Amino acid sequence: MIPNTVKRYFQKEFNGWVIVSILGAVVILLPILFILSSLLHEPNENWYQIRNYLLSNYVANTIKLVVFSGVFSAILGVSLAWIIAAYDFPLKRFFRWGLVLPLAIPPYIAAYTYRTMLGYTGFVQTTLKNEFNIHIDPELISVSSLRGAIFIFTIFLFPYVFIITRAFLENQSTSYIENARLLGQKPFAVFTKIVLPLSRPAIVGGTVLVIYEVLSDYGVTSYFGVHTITTAIFQTWFGMYDVNTAMRLASWLMVIVVGLFFLERLLRQRRRYNVNNKSRPLTPIKLRGLPSILAFVYCGLIFSLGFLIPIIQLIFWAKLTFFNVWDNSFFLLIYQTLYVALIPTVIIIIFSVIVANICRSQSTFSYILSKWVTAGYSIPGAIIAIGVLAMFISLDKWLAPFYSMVGLGDAPLILSLSLIMLIVGYAIRFMATGYNAIEVGFEKIGTKYAEASRLLGYGITKTFLKVDLPLIKGAILSGAILTFVEICKELPLVLLLRPFNFETLATKAFQFAKDEQIYEASIPSLFIISISVVSIIVFQFVGKKVK
Repeated sequence: MIPNTVKRYFQKEFNGWVIVSILGAVVILLPILFILSSLLHEPNENWYQIRNYLLSNYVANTIKLVVFSGVFSAILGVSLAWIIAAYDFPLKRFFRWGLVLPLAIPPYIAAYTYRTMLGYTGFVQTTLKNEFNIHIDPELISVSSLRGAIFIFTIFLFPYVFIITRAFLENQSTSYIENARLLGQKPFAVFTKIVLPLSRPAIVGGTVLVIYEVLSDYGVTSYFGVHTITTAIFQTWFGMYDVNTAMRLASWLMVIVVGLFFLERLLRQRRRYNVNNKSRPLTPIKLRGLPSILAFVYCGLIFSLGFLIPIIQLIFWAKLTFFNVWDNSFFLLIYQTLYVALIPTVIIIIFSVIVANICRSQSTFSYILSKWVTAGYSIPGAIIAIGVLAMFISLDKWLAPFYSMVGLGDAPLILSLSLIMLIVGYAIRFMATGYNAIEVGFEKIGTKYAEASRLLGYGITKTFLKVDLPLIKGAILSGAILTFVEICKELPLVLLLRPFNFETLATKAFQFAKDEQIYEASIPSLFIISISVVSIIVFQFVGKKVK
C-alpha cells in the first residue's frame, strides 16, 4: 500500500522534475539491491574457506582500524577545533585553514610516502645514522603495520572532525561558553563540561565520516599488508576471479555500514540541543607566554605531519624522476583523470539540483528521496563497484538479443567493459557530496522567493532558472568543487570499474607504489594533491564571495 502522504504529494506535484528524481534514485538503489541479493544465493566453496579460516582475522583488523582511527581522529580534531575557535595565538589564521590541507593528500599517497621516509634506507634513518651516528631499531618507527595504518588514517582524516566541530564551536556555542567563563570556570572545565557535551552531534558526525573513509580504503591497507574485509573483496575478485564470493563479502560489509549509519542517527537523535542560528561568533581569548607557544607548536606539529613533511618529500622525489615520468603519455593520464571526473561531476550537480529542489517541500516523500539518493557516500567504493558490475552484467544479458541483432555477437559484454560503468559508479558514490552542498544553499534562501514566483504563475522550471539559480550558484560551485576533488582522489572504485588499459593519476600513483617505484609515484601524486589544494583554496576564499 502507498502511504497517503505519498499519494497526496503525487496528486499535488507530479512533473518532469519528480520523474527524473525517481529514475535517478532507482539507478542508485539497484546496485545495493544486487549486492544484498547475493545473500539469498547458495555460497560456493571459496566462501566456506574464507569464512572458516580468514574471515575472523579480516573482521578483527577492520574493527581495530575503525575504532582506533575514529577515536584518535576525534581527539585530534576536537582538540584542534577548540584551540582554533577559542584562542588567539601566532599564525592562528593560517592554521584555521591550513589544518584542512591534510585532506588534500589521499591516505594511500601518505602511506607510501611515510613508509619510504621511515624505512631502513629512508631519509629519517639514513640521516640519523650518517649525521648523528644514531642507530635505532627499524621496527620502532616502521609504519608497515596495523599501527601505521591507524597513524595514517588519523593524521590525514582528522580534518573531517576538525572542520565540523570548529564551525559548530565558532557559530553555535558562543553564549554557553561565555556564560561558563563569566561564572569563573577554568578552561579545562569549560572544555569538558560545556564544549564536549554541546558539540557531541558535530563530533559524532565528523567521526562517522572518518569511519566511512577507513571502511572504504584499499590503498593503505593493501600497501601495508593489513588484511581487512575491503582487501579481501579485492583479493577474491582479482586473485580468485570469484565475483560471487566478493559480492557476499561486500554484502556483509554493507550490513555493518548500514548498522553504523543507524547507530549514528540514533546517537544524534538522542542528543539534540537548541541553538541559535543567528548567534554571534565566539570571541577568542588572546594567549600569551607558554600557552601561546604550546598552541603554536601543537598546531604546527600536526600541520607538518599531515601536509608539510610529505609535500616536501614528494617534491624532492619528483625532482629526481621528473624526466623519467613526464612524457606525452603523462598528458593523456592527466586528460583521462580530468574528463572522467568532470563528466560524473556534471551529472551529480544536475541531478542534485533537481532532487534538492523537489525536496524543499517538507513531506515524507521528499525526506525518503533525499536519504535515498545520498546513501552511496556511506557505502565503501568496493561495495558500490561490485554492485554496479553486477547490475551492468545483468543489463548486458538483457540486451543480448539486441546485440546479436546488430551483429555484435551472441552474448558480448558491451556496457560492462565501457567507461559508462565507472561514471555511474562515481555518480552513485559521490552523489551526497554535491547534494548536501546544494541542499544547504536551498535552505539558506528559503522558499519565500520561489513561492512568490509560483503565485505569479511561473512553473517550477522557470522559477528555478529565474529565481533560485542566481541565489544558489555559490552552493552549486561549492558542491562541484568538492565532488570533483573526491572523484580525482578516489582509488578503490576506479581500480575495480575502469576499462582495460585505462589509467588515472590515482591508479598510476598506486601502481608505481605497488611496483616499489616510489620516486616515480611522486609525480602523479603531486598532481592529485595540487588539484585538491587549489580546490580547497577556491572553496575557502572564492566560494564565500560568490554565495
